Amino acid sequence: MTENEYRTHPAVSRSELWKLRDSPEKYKYHKEHPAEPTPALIFGQIVHKLVLERDKFLEDFAVAPGSDRRTKLGREEWETFQNQLNGRTVVSTADFLKASEMAEAIRAHPLAAKLLAGAHETPHFWTDLDTGELCKCRTDAETVIDGQLWIVDYKTTADASTEGFQREAHKYGYDFQAAMYSEGVTADTGEVPRFAFVAQEKAPPYAINIFVADDEFVRRGYDIFRELLGLFHECKETGNWYGYLGPDMTINILDLPAWLREKSDE
Repeated sequence: MTENEYRTHPAVSRSELWKLRDSPEKYKYHKEHPAEPTPALIFGQIVHKLVLERDKFLEDFAVAPGSDRRTKLGREEWETFQNQLNGRTVVSTADFLKASEMAEAIRAHPLAAKLLAGAHETPHFWTDLDTGELCKCRTDAETVIDGQLWIVDYKTTADASTEGFQREAHKYGYDFQAAMYSEGVTADTGEVPRFAFVAQEKAPPYAINIFVADDEFVRRGYDIFRELLGLFHECKETGNWYGYLGPDMTINILDLPAWLREKSDE
């Protein structure tokens, strides 16, 4: 299954459910008006491809020529390059070299390389038993070590330190991801996986850290998954993709935040 086939499949994904946190109204808007990928997102996709599917890199990306487009020869080379894109994303030479260095650092790290050595970009589809909703996920890597199946997710980050990545995991719902993906793999294959993250910084020396999701982390993520999937199902059933006022249009109270009330009481 190609990336485009996976993305256009009607099953609901982790990234879509995560957008419901703001409001169903915003989820619906962004679903109907998808934003253009940011340079940071595109760079992350470049690194992922070089780390996980290096042999398929040129199927999705094309490295821009370094010729001077102010010259006649440079303009001709650029025009030839553009005509051969066939829908591929253009990558600057600088981004390609940086992403290649990051991928080499992963391959040189014995534990990271071992964890990411399994099957890559594996799609899973399942029907949630509580809501009947069709769900999907696609794992970065699935690796069997000593008979145990591991789902391994590769993350690029500004701070791969343990404290820094813990903050990022909370902010971006990595516990939710671990829970949803684990449930999806179990529902699709019957195997009960463990979940690990390989985190790599985007600045030299491209430091790497590795995290295993413990039971408490995954349980919290499962609660978030159930809440968001239930909300998604309710909005689909009722057709009410409500905003900040909630499903019953309840006016909110503007009061003092707790920290300011405590200060006033001093």
